[in-house]
Amino acid sequence: MRWPRTFATLVAAAAGGVAARRAYRGLARFEISEASMVPVLRPGDRILTWEREPSRSDIVVFEHPSRPDFWMVKRVIGLPGEHVEITDGRVLTDGAPLDEPWTTDPTGPDASWDLDPNEAIVLGDARSLSAGDSRQIGPVPIENLRRVVVARYWPDPRMIP
Repeated sequence: MRWPRTFATLVAAAAGGVAARRAYRGLARFEISEASMVPVLRPGDRILTWEREPSRSDIVVFEHPSRPDFWMVKRVIGLPGEHVEITDGRVLTDGAPLDEPWTTDPTGPDASWDLDPNEAIVLGDARSLSAGDSRQIGPVPIENLRRVVVARYWPDPRMIP
């Protein structure tokens, strides 16, 4: 769906205001620099995030757990308290296959996590291109995943599914 030019102008103006004045607490903007979230997000896309509790399938921006000031963008797959398993190229949550319309890539290698009440699993959509998701860094504290992507404002403004 294409957003009207007025919406694009408002979003771009709001984003510019945040960067210059930090007028909107909780709103932040980022530029995508790698391909782990294609086709939804591509290198060069500019996005807006809002601080809130993430849900399954939300795309989040977070700081790498062991590399300060290195920001990553991934999708929330497993929620606190769940058992998440990767087996035979599929993701299962609490034993049920996860419906993942955002990816066609098989997921590997096989892995399994029993999440604590404060942990989540995040994966890139382009599984073969995604480095630094939970398959490498393990579960991520849920409090680190509060920057939820709400819109892409450049180059083609649209809400994020």
